[in-house]
Amino acid sequence: MPSRRRLVALLAVALLGLLTAAGCGRGSGTDDNSDKTPHTTPTTGAKGTETTAAQDLGFPTFATKNTTRIGGADPIADAAAAARAVYTATSAITRPKAVVLADVKDWRVGLAASVLMSAPIRAPLLYADGPDKLPGATQDALAALAPKGSKDAGGAQVIRVGDVPKVEGSKTTDLRGASPFALARAIDAFQAAAHGTTSDRVVVVGADAPQYAMPAAAWAAKGGDPILFVRKDSVPEDTRAAIAAHQQPKIYVLGNQSAVSDKTLTQLRKLGSVTRIAGATPAASSVAFARFVDGAFGWGVVDPGHGFVFANAQRPADAGAVAPLSASGSYGPMLVVEDPDKLPSAIQGYLLDVQPGYSRDPVRGVYNHGWIVGDESAISVPVQSQIDALLEIVPVNERASTPSSP
Repeated sequence: MPSRRRLVALLAVALLGLLTAAGCGRGSGTDDNSDKTPHTTPTTGAKGTETTAAQDLGFPTFATKNTTRIGGADPIADAAAAARAVYTATSAITRPKAVVLADVKDWRVGLAASVLMSAPIRAPLLYADGPDKLPGATQDALAALAPKGSKDAGGAQVIRVGDVPKVEGSKTTDLRGASPFALARAIDAFQAAAHGTTSDRVVVVGADAPQYAMPAAAWAAKGGDPILFVRKDSVPEDTRAAIAAHQQPKIYVLGNQSAVSDKTLTQLRKLGSVTRIAGATPAASSVAFARFVDGAFGWGVVDPGHGFVFANAQRPADAGAVAPLSASGSYGPMLVVEDPDKLPSAIQGYLLDVQPGYSRDPVRGVYNHGWIVGDESAISVPVQSQIDALLEIVPVNERASTPSSP
């Protein structure tokens, strides 16, 4: 039977889930696509005489006491915002050495490229929209970031991954591949050359199962381990060759058998040791990865005092877009929600497990923080409110009892 304390906590979360979403921002408008609904943006300088001052300043949609939202309507906007959040570019020291430019049309490209945010290059990702279009948000972010040039990337300011537009006036390095598998292999080789050695670990995900693959981006950006792709029932030759170059590495497979079958694991075992990290659902699988640790690999987040990134499984390109958030600031794993209006029970239970507590003074405690990725169509304000409550530091005598692992 659940304890009384846990029932109280769960009831509080359920009540928060009934809150109605509030709009924010002074003005509304539409983007380049006429089918998009009007959206609003937060602003500064709202006055107390204005009845919508709190909403205009961005609360509670764009920030709560324990969450911050990168509220783009699409991954292109989210990538530009995440890059500017990590690299404020107000001085030379806060500008990146390089940025990655990838095609938003294939989520796998951004996912694999997220490893370039790790040492030594530390390049945030921006998105192009096909081979000929550089979206306005990306153009603006590129100009503001003004990358200095990375010695480890051959002096490149922009690393073009796949078939994307040229960036006039910038020194570029191009990574190409005839398929996502070949492109991931090229990215892996480039990262190894920059680092001076191959990693003894690789992350393998299903090329056709984005909802299980998304959390890999956050780890690649932080840990520097490459992401490679397999089919559900086979290992493509480019992936096989890429893994072989690592000389019998530890292979960590994200996702259950619906993403990567046991048949494929059998093939991978010829190339290195294999460990599957999975849950019954995309949300549960992301929690399993957040908990997982094997030596130097894995987040191992099983206690309070961490950052988290929450993203929607229906927007897989967001994973690469916001990977820099997990490689800086409040470093932390990505947790995947499947419904914008419902926080999965696996994530609720996990956040209760790692909720901070204090016995005397909260100032002496540790704190959790959550990045919310996407606008309200990705993660609603009521769900954001639930997350905020679950991240809150509370007196230890009011903490919920630890639930069993999902």
